[in-house]
Amino acid sequence: MSVPSRGTTPARPSPSAIRTPGGLSFRVDPRAFVVALLLAAAALAVAVVLIGTGDFPMSPGEVVSTLTGGGTPAQEFIVGDLRLPRVLVGLFVGAALGIAGAVFQSISRNPLGSPEVIGFGYGSSVGALVVIVLFQGGAVEVAAGAVAGGLLTGVAVYLLAWKRGIQGYRLVLVGIGASAMLTACIHYLLTKAQLVDATRATVWMTGSLGGRDWAQVWPLLAACGVLIPVVLGYGRALRMMEMGDDAAYALGVRVERTRLVVMLCAVLLTAAATAAAGPISFVALTAPQLARRLTRSAGPNLAAAALMGAVLLLVADWASQQAFGSDQLPVGVVTGLVGGVYLLWLLVTERKAGRI
Repeated sequence: MSVPSRGTTPARPSPSAIRTPGGLSFRVDPRAFVVALLLAAAALAVAVVLIGTGDFPMSPGEVVSTLTGGGTPAQEFIVGDLRLPRVLVGLFVGAALGIAGAVFQSISRNPLGSPEVIGFGYGSSVGALVVIVLFQGGAVEVAAGAVAGGLLTGVAVYLLAWKRGIQGYRLVLVGIGASAMLTACIHYLLTKAQLVDATRATVWMTGSLGGRDWAQVWPLLAACGVLIPVVLGYGRALRMMEMGDDAAYALGVRVERTRLVVMLCAVLLTAAATAAAGPISFVALTAPQLARRLTRSAGPNLAAAALMGAVLLLVADWASQQAFGSDQLPVGVVTGLVGGVYLLWLLVTERKAGRI
């Protein structure tokens, strides 16, 4: 019997294979599974606290009782009509941005490969601003414009970055160029807008969960319910693609098809999240990196990234309501402040490691 030498670190548990009665099998990393469960519990806990936060405070017990049908009529109105839709939008937007960021960082093999860096978030913003400034559209039209703008930007970046396939750094560089052009378009639209439209556009550009109702919840739920399972189904292929296209081809992965499908899903998730809450910055950049550090496992960590995104956005929304006294800030301001600090730390870390 061998004894580990002093100073050695015990090996992490290897992924376990699980087989279903139907003959399907999949591998589960025990640490990643535990991290995902803890993040899910944290998201639910923060959601309950956030529902109880406001001018009419409620304890977690009262919130749970109301959600299960035991509250007073006043509590049912406050929870069901005012606060629950906002929290659900925060959950779905955070999950959509987290998993979209994980997809882009996996495809580009670059920790800076997130939707706002590559330009897809700006594309959604331009689409929404065109509807607001040029057509004075309502909430439904603005949401449709955001989805259309994000999708068109995704197609354009993909085609411009294509050269016998998609290479990670080329995708990031093309995306940065697209971001600069789209930012210029945003400034142009704001300068040409009427005062009322410019004010409305500026408020939307900040990114906020305030005033969200069930009209934003259902389309976002449908988008997440369809697109997130598709992305999760390609998790194994994405993990193999991180070893390089040649290795993935050798293992039977249809690389370009996989890349196209998951990028399309990630673009649509980003556009749907932007349509529901405006451009929320840095969640897509930060959530996958934090999830990877917690799970300590290779691969995109899609489920953990989605749950981490939900937790981050709900915590940021709670901080925007509580940390600044009576002056509540839009959640996009809080994520921008925290995310900017994280981005600086990430750049310094990557530079010290010699990767940039």
